[in-house]
Amino acid sequence: MNRVIRALQGVWAGFVWLLRMLPPLLRLIGRLVAVPLRGIGWVAGLIWNTAPVRSVVEPVARLEARLGRWLNRVLPKGLYTRALLIIIMPMVLLQTVVAYVFMERHWQAVTARLSQALSQDISALIDIYEQSPGEAQARLISTLAEQRLGLDVDFLPAEPLPPPLQKPFFDILDQALTGELATRIRRPFWIDTVGRSNLVEIRIQLDQALMRVIARRSQAYASNSHIFLAWMAGSSLVLIGVSVILLRNQIRPILRLAEAAEDFGKGRDVSFRPRGAREVRQAGLAFLEMKSRIERAIEQRTTMLNGVSHDLRTILTRFRLSLAFLPEGSEVEDMKRDVDEMSRMLEAYLAFVRGEASESASPTDIRALIETFKSDAERAGHFTTLAIEGDPVVSVRPQAFRRLLGNLVSNAARYGDRIEIRAVHDAKYLTITVDDDGPGIPPESREEAFRPFLRLDASRNQDHGGTGLGLAIARDIARGHGGDVMLEESPLGGLRARVRVPA
Repeated sequence: MNRVIRALQGVWAGFVWLLRMLPPLLRLIGRLVAVPLRGIGWVAGLIWNTAPVRSVVEPVARLEARLGRWLNRVLPKGLYTRALLIIIMPMVLLQTVVAYVFMERHWQAVTARLSQALSQDISALIDIYEQSPGEAQARLISTLAEQRLGLDVDFLPAEPLPPPLQKPFFDILDQALTGELATRIRRPFWIDTVGRSNLVEIRIQLDQALMRVIARRSQAYASNSHIFLAWMAGSSLVLIGVSVILLRNQIRPILRLAEAAEDFGKGRDVSFRPRGAREVRQAGLAFLEMKSRIERAIEQRTTMLNGVSHDLRTILTRFRLSLAFLPEGSEVEDMKRDVDEMSRMLEAYLAFVRGEASESASPTDIRALIETFKSDAERAGHFTTLAIEGDPVVSVRPQAFRRLLGNLVSNAARYGDRIEIRAVHDAKYLTITVDDDGPGIPPESREEAFRPFLRLDASRNQDHGGTGLGLAIARDIARGHGGDVMLEESPLGGLRARVRVPA
């Protein structure tokens, strides 16, 4: 027993020693391997940088990159079509290889063997006839060929062979039978494998007669190969049909998830339930969790902003009440104007931060909405025109979209005298343009105009001020609908604001 314990202790000590020595051994092996690898890499880099190698490799690399770009343009972009190609292309390649091997091994081999047997039978009949040529021998050979060999043999008077027929482009029977007859008979002959589809006619020029042999095509040709090809084509069509049905069912949950994500991004109501494969269900559940987190964050932010706005409005109301009890004077009027300016700025800031994100999308009549702004601009003394193309009813968030258009039209009214509003609703987008004849914005400053709290007073009218949030709020609302707002040069000479949202 003590020996066993000592042996176990010795094994354990050796195992511990091996574990201690393992790291330095691995480092030593790594260093020994790294030296030749670095040498090989240095030599390979030296060879790669030589002019002859680069002159060969660089054109190949450019051709590969060009081929890759061409494939990206040609290949379909949809997941459904790509998945079908992934399934169908190997199947087509496999069927093609099988068909080629079948034709190469079966058609050619079997056809060559049958043509060889037919040529041997004809050669034997010729040998029998030439032993004692005559009419009686000819009748005997015809009877023997019909009864034993299934051939129709006639001996005609000697005459020249007909002119050669045009050879078929791809006919295994003609090639194989011609080669076997030339090898076995070694006499002038004429062959017709096209004239009568079920029969093959052969004429051989003998010394004293012209031998005509009519054989069934199946005696020299493997005629049942089309059954195998038809079976392959039919099974491929069935498999492709099953693949299409199964892939459609697998792709549909992914498309539904994409539609739900797009609807949620546009602020529409989303009714989505994860379906499909396990991975698609996981993606759907992750989307629902993300949606819940975003909605909770929006709700918490809205609640906080409502509290902040209530407290600030309370303080401003107390300021107004305090100012109301003070005697009238220029200083009191200035303080009232400051309080009004603070109230207006507070409402603008809260509107920008809130972004109307909690509002749901609903069908909205754009014509009635724009006509309201048109009337307001005309009452303010601006010449305003309106043109609408397409269906005026669009699914948007009404209050948010009202704020968006109101900011753009008020900007145009603030800096111009003439305003043109045009809305186009096509199959995919709603595009609204607001043009003015004001001073405009230089192209290099148009993107900066969307920055919050930035006022480009140097490029616009110096006498007009604002919070610098109008365009920022407009772009935020447009992007919340899945679209955008862009600034361009107007045909009127001022600024054009273009709104484009999916519809």
